[in-house]
Amino acid sequence: MFDTHAHVHDPAFDLDREQMLVRAKEAGIDRILTVGTDLADSGRARSVAELYGLDYAVGVHPHEAKDAPADLDPALEAFWGDGARVPRALGEMGLDYFYDHSPRGDQRRVLVAQLRFARRRGLPAIFHLRDAFEDFLAILRAEFVPPMQGVVHCFAGDERQARTLVEEFGLRLGIGGILTFRNAQALRDALLAVGLDRVILETDCPYLAPVPHRGRRNEPSFMADTAKALAELFGVSAEDVMTRTTANAESLFGA
Repeated sequence: MFDTHAHVHDPAFDLDREQMLVRAKEAGIDRILTVGTDLADSGRARSVAELYGLDYAVGVHPHEAKDAPADLDPALEAFWGDGARVPRALGEMGLDYFYDHSPRGDQRRVLVAQLRFARRRGLPAIFHLRDAFEDFLAILRAEFVPPMQGVVHCFAGDERQARTLVEEFGLRLGIGGILTFRNAQALRDALLAVGLDRVILETDCPYLAPVPHRGRRNEPSFMADTAKALAELFGVSAEDVMTRTTANAESLFGA
């Protein structure tokens, strides 16, 4: 399986990172994409990816948009200059009007800048989206130009949102532990509406551990529980879910 959105470079794993990665391998996770949330964090993602043979993504999360340089391109471009491993994607980028840790104007500016960089580089985009759907759509309609590809990570929206993201833009939906939560029926209905072939699996670790691990630090090995829940939802085997979601992820991020 492919954990398409993790933060295994996070300090939460500093004391047991190697053991955590062994547990992931034992649980069938043979590929992990560790995702940066600002320029410094993206540098840590690269360092851990190079050390352990992982994939990584670089970008500026909407929470951190207020601190992004006015011209992001040189800072992003530097990740292609001297690393043994280059980024697989741009992100996570997006809009978050729930917390508003950065002014909304800054969030929109930094999202547009990263989308334009991803388009020039031919990179898939990893999106963070919370309580900003209409503004997000407006930016995508202006800036997300075919053949661009991307994923709305940690998707937790409803059927209308899912259909719009999938049918209008061809986006994948990144699904993690929220799927297993009791109050996530709208998400389950949304996934049934768009189908398994638009879904990729993720953990967003160390956050959002699935049932039965809820409340604990999340880690990639727990993704097996999300895969099991997805299999039950679609009435297929867990092996089928693993095979199909991995293929979906590889079509986005490369084999």
